[in-house]
Amino acid sequence: MSARASSQDTLACRRAVAEALEDLDPGSGILVACSGGADSLGLAAAAAWVGTRATYGVAAVIIDHAIQDDSAAVAAEAAATCELLGLRASVITVSVGSHGGPEAAARAARYAALEQAALDAGAGAVLLGHTREDQAETVLLRLARGSGARSLAAMSPRAGLWRRPFLDLPRSTVRSAAAEALSVIGRSPWADPHNDDPAFSRVRVRGVLPLLDDAVGGGAVLGLARSASLLRDDADALDSMASEAFDRIVTTDAGTWSADCSELLDLPTALRTRVLRSMALAAGAPADTIGFDHVRTLVAFVTDWHGQAEASLPGGVRADRSCGRLCLHSSSADRRSIGGA
Repeated sequence: MSARASSQDTLACRRAVAEALEDLDPGSGILVACSGGADSLGLAAAAAWVGTRATYGVAAVIIDHAIQDDSAAVAAEAAATCELLGLRASVITVSVGSHGGPEAAARAARYAALEQAALDAGAGAVLLGHTREDQAETVLLRLARGSGARSLAAMSPRAGLWRRPFLDLPRSTVRSAAAEALSVIGRSPWADPHNDDPAFSRVRVRGVLPLLDDAVGGGAVLGLARSASLLRDDADALDSMASEAFDRIVTTDAGTWSADCSELLDLPTALRTRVLRSMALAAGAPADTIGFDHVRTLVAFVTDWHGQAEASLPGGVRADRSCGRLCLHSSSADRRSIGGA
């Protein structure tokens, strides 16, 4: 790649980071999540450049998942590289559980550690190095699992603490910028062997993207990323309307959340299902356990009532229909039955 093209890629990455942080005050603390791979080092280099000029306090955090034999050495090398790029760097070792499989468990441990690091440092944002290809892979994975609009909206460029400056940039741009920055300090990125291991679902999906690109004549990655953006706008609007409906028709008393079934029936399906899911969450069902079948069970209490028995939801939540109202009881709620109607 020519020096001119490489420079353009570097400028694109710096501009993306600057735009992602433009709402923060000078002096704000920023953390960069870095694995030592090319994408996150490209992010670290861009953040170091932006941070110096915008007077942010930028530091890198390397999460050692301790699931590979050389993970401690890899983390130390990533920290040293970030230091050479101009960032203070620290390594946090986490314990990875097993809930949801190895990928989900590692992700949960990583995000929890990053969130705690941001809290400890008083940081206003945590930068993540996901690229356009990562977004496309996420959309494909969730589409295959039968997800709704909110889930298919995939990763947001900005969600509270989390900032993803590179979601609109192709991976090639980010890696070109990383190569340019690393060549100056004589370093190379780490190649995670898990990124080539077909045991992981994301790796298998990554192999599908080139085939999809061939099938549609190119532009599949960009198209999937754009679909996620469009769906995010739709989901935001529907979530806002559902929140208003929830506040209007749902009541709570002694650990029970209830709503008049006739009012639920009057809602469009897209709002009704969102309100029902919110009721389940309010009653104590964990967000990552409420799926399509649970919501469908609640819908049946409203749209197909024939005296069905109480239903159990995750988190010890119980659902029934009493006196024309759908009732969701938390695990600590009074178990007295009023009688179906």
